[in-house]
Amino acid sequence: MSIIADDNDFKQPREAKNPVTKAETTEFDKNFENCIRPKSFDTYIGQSALKEALQITIEASKKRELPLDHLLFYGPPGLGKTTLAGVIAEQMGAEIKITSAPALERPRDIIGILMSLKGGEILFIDEIHRLNKVAEEILYPAMEDFVLDMTTGKSQTVKTLRIPLPKFTLIGATTKAGALSGPLRDRFGIIHRLEFYTEDELAQVIKRTAGILNIEIDTKGAHAIARRSRGTPRIANRLVKRVSDYALVKHDGKITETIANQALDILKIDELGLDNTDRNLLKLIIEKYNGGPVGIETIATAIGEDTRTIEDVCEPYLLQAGLLQRTPRGRKVSPSAYGHLGYKKYSDQQTLF
Repeated sequence: MSIIADDNDFKQPREAKNPVTKAETTEFDKNFENCIRPKSFDTYIGQSALKEALQITIEASKKRELPLDHLLFYGPPGLGKTTLAGVIAEQMGAEIKITSAPALERPRDIIGILMSLKGGEILFIDEIHRLNKVAEEILYPAMEDFVLDMTTGKSQTVKTLRIPLPKFTLIGATTKAGALSGPLRDRFGIIHRLEFYTEDELAQVIKRTAGILNIEIDTKGAHAIARRSRGTPRIANRLVKRVSDYALVKHDGKITETIANQALDILKIDELGLDNTDRNLLKLIIEKYNGGPVGIETIATAIGEDTRTIEDVCEPYLLQAGLLQRTPRGRKVSPSAYGHLGYKKYSDQQTLF
């Protein structure tokens, strides 16, 4: 596809609207989430099989003295896709430019980024499934042949331009791999899914975060938080801060198992990591629809949540934990959810506490 461009398309977007975030030029380390992000595979906890595969790929790329193939990471939010991109850049000794698909609204946005890249640099696009069609079409030749195909001028003065680009690596991250178009997905040479973390892995994440933030925590306290973190490091790190606040105000500041459980009970996060929204969703299906099936639109309206919130935030973990089931007719509550919420189901039509 040839993109019709004007002179402004060859210029880097103005600073106020520049969609690229450069880690080294922002207040990166002042942000809580960023300051605790690991910078190497040694400090990156979890995803063991993925790390081993990436380390081999990176080593091979270095020996060939070539950039990495384009990579696509997918999986639920909070599992470390952005962090992993930073680790890869660090291991490759390459600069990384970070942006997100919704920020690339106009052709000049993606063109400006691509033309600013240097050889071997990494471009990270978060939520890449939300790229518009024009941006995708611009990326196709850039990813395959490292060129930009554009036309300039009007009417009889139209000229076709093929602008060479330095070889770079595109890393895409998405929570919805199925929403990517086939042509875009096929242009990634390496595709990996990130898995939910185990309790032991999350406990390691929590102890590492606590050490960085000078929070005193024992092993049982770390596991107590890990059990309620929904298998997600981002949630675990957030809960460490909240439990630390409680420990500091109500106790001596040290997080133990008892203190962690007390703090998380106050936050209304139960033993499986469910919050009020999760419980309301399951209770609605049980009490109003006899356990389901019921459509996602009906659930969203009844509990006052957006359907995307339910699909992207609530459902992945509820499905992973075996508390919710998807069927062709809608969502159903699994038998284990009844027991967890204190219900007793004794027939198909009746449910008791």
